[in-house]
Amino acid sequence: KNMSTLIKNGRIVTAVDDYNADIFIDGEKITQIGKNLEIGAEKVIDASNRLVIPGGIDPHTHFDMPFGGTMSADDFESGPRAAAFGGTTCVIDFAIQTKGESTLKGLDTWHEKADGKALIDYAFHMIITDMPDSRLGEMRKLADEGITSYKLFMAYPGVLYVDDGTLYRAFRQAGDNGTRICMHAENGIVIDEIIKEAVADGHTEPKWHGLTRPTRMEAEGVYRSIAIAEVAKVPLYIVHLSCSDALEEVKRARMRGIDVIAETCPQYLFLDKSYYEKQGFEGAKWVMTPALREKWNQDELWQGLKFRDLETIATDHCPFCFKEQKELGLESFTKIPNGAPGVENRMSLIYNGGVVKGRMDLNRFVEVTSTAAAKAFGLFPKKGTIAVGTDADIVIFDPERKETISVNNSCTHHMRVDYSAYEGFEVQGFTETVLSRGRVIIENNEQKIEKGGQFVKRALTGSRLD
Repeated sequence: KNMSTLIKNGRIVTAVDDYNADIFIDGEKITQIGKNLEIGAEKVIDASNRLVIPGGIDPHTHFDMPFGGTMSADDFESGPRAAAFGGTTCVIDFAIQTKGESTLKGLDTWHEKADGKALIDYAFHMIITDMPDSRLGEMRKLADEGITSYKLFMAYPGVLYVDDGTLYRAFRQAGDNGTRICMHAENGIVIDEIIKEAVADGHTEPKWHGLTRPTRMEAEGVYRSIAIAEVAKVPLYIVHLSCSDALEEVKRARMRGIDVIAETCPQYLFLDKSYYEKQGFEGAKWVMTPALREKWNQDELWQGLKFRDLETIATDHCPFCFKEQKELGLESFTKIPNGAPGVENRMSLIYNGGVVKGRMDLNRFVEVTSTAAAKAFGLFPKKGTIAVGTDADIVIFDPERKETISVNNSCTHHMRVDYSAYEGFEVQGFTETVLSRGRVIIENNEQKIEKGGQFVKRALTGSRLD
């Protein structure tokens, strides 16, 4: 049985609240919140001068994922552990359906990858790579298994790409089932032609990854997926939106009343395409899709967060070691495994760039790092807030502590990858202690427990999960 814990003297911040009180946790749940609680607890944590916030929810990670002949460097042991150190207590990872096989078989594969390994709770989206009429019934079964969102790709022809007919068919079924569609929106068919031209002209360096994926092709994918979703009547979630061009399409659709929200990622808020110009092959570290954009897009994305057209911030954490893995693309940028690490750095980066820099208040910080994802993906109110009856997924956060993010800083780097995407960034605001369903898993930046994270079944879109 989990023990009882009393968190005293903290400043509790949720997406809507901000007050000073104590929290009593009995087992896995918060059972009382009040001023000066006088209750005997097996463990007492003093949270004076600290923020007490809902654990972060990262709705976009890729642990133990096969890509381009290799695997992402973090598995379901190292990835969730790094997430926990960074203040994230729940991730939604992507299970993948092998083309031509059942999505349920894909789900089994991911359950096997994760089972018994994770330190924090996790859920799955399902990546659909084909969906003939004969198998549409699987989507209902997935929903019954707590997989209530599906990701489809307009990018990567021959690998993950699906055509518009498949999109419509899957969208329609997802809408009927009360589930949500996640969309990787980029016109992969056109991008492949642009890549062919670049390669034919002898362009092989990492920077050509960005140069062959214009923002207009992301915007077109966003526009087209919204149009299909509107006709199919399904709520849409655009993943990893990177640029102003694509954001404009989301804004236009929302003004028309379309049910579409979008996530962005720290890499698009803090990094830009100049990273591709680094000496030699180093730019490969930031080869991810969508690619890093011109710096001016960053202000537009922060503005999007302010006006709620961007609702969540996820990492798309998909790390590949620079040595061995990224170097598969030494001969050509087309062979560089796509993705970068970041699951551990999200909360501090967004606190620093958002709250410290005056771009968002504390409530909005909690909303974009936790609550909005919980609501979009059927985890709320079990997760994503601090209230009586919710899971005790709690982060005690030091708003003053400064750290420099680096692969060499043991406080900021528990990811199993040989570089940091944010090397040398100084951040103010740091996760000190983390509770996952009432268990203290990190205390004063030290790991206390090995595992115990559980798979979480998610509710249908718009349903409560208690």
